[in-house]
Amino acid sequence: MTVSIIRFGGSNCDRDAARALAHLDIDAEIVWHEDGLPAETSGIVLPGGFSYGDYLRAGAMAARSPIMDEIREAAADGVPVLGVCNGAQVGCESGLTEGAFTTNESARFQCEHVYLRVERDDTPWTAAYDEGDVLEIPIAHGEGRYEVDDDRLEELESEGRVLFRYCDEDGELTEDANPNGSKHSVAGVLGERDSVAVLMPHPERVTLPDVGGTDGQGVLRGLESA
Repeated sequence: MTVSIIRFGGSNCDRDAARALAHLDIDAEIVWHEDGLPAETSGIVLPGGFSYGDYLRAGAMAARSPIMDEIREAAADGVPVLGVCNGAQVGCESGLTEGAFTTNESARFQCEHVYLRVERDDTPWTAAYDEGDVLEIPIAHGEGRYEVDDDRLEELESEGRVLFRYCDEDGELTEDANPNGSKHSVAGVLGERDSVAVLMPHPERVTLPDVGGTDGQGVLRGLESA
């Protein structure tokens, strides 16, 4: 069984994801979106980048690719799906998860290391951590501010579907530690099933020990949960 990394026009982190998964001995292949989802798919990654140049809204055009119908069906069957950065935008736009990622509060592209607090440790994506652990993972986005209406956010909170929050190195939620103005410092959320997750930071960029650290390895291990 193989993890399918979906490549859209403008994807640029698909090879990063493939290399990170290979380091973890997780079999993965890059799949061009027009070719459809391979039958042997055991997990799915929607990678970062700038699909279709972020025209209309970031992720909006990729979310309407026919392969997303297949991905929604696979997700409903319990296949793990991880959306990272642009993939998180695609995930929200396609209805895999709630909310939307929009223009950073700073109105500029931000590329830096941030701290994330693990809000739950009983999901495939966080089983390698303890609740409250602080991870250092980079961001690289211009539209990473998480937005959702207040009533729906309250439901997400009560349902335990907030996976990660931006924090300082001590795990405190402060305004300065929130790099893009995301509501309630949300950095990652779950879909209706715990096997579906999206997050703005890039765990694949902190998976290789010689390149940036290893804090993101546990997130990618969630793709082994099928």
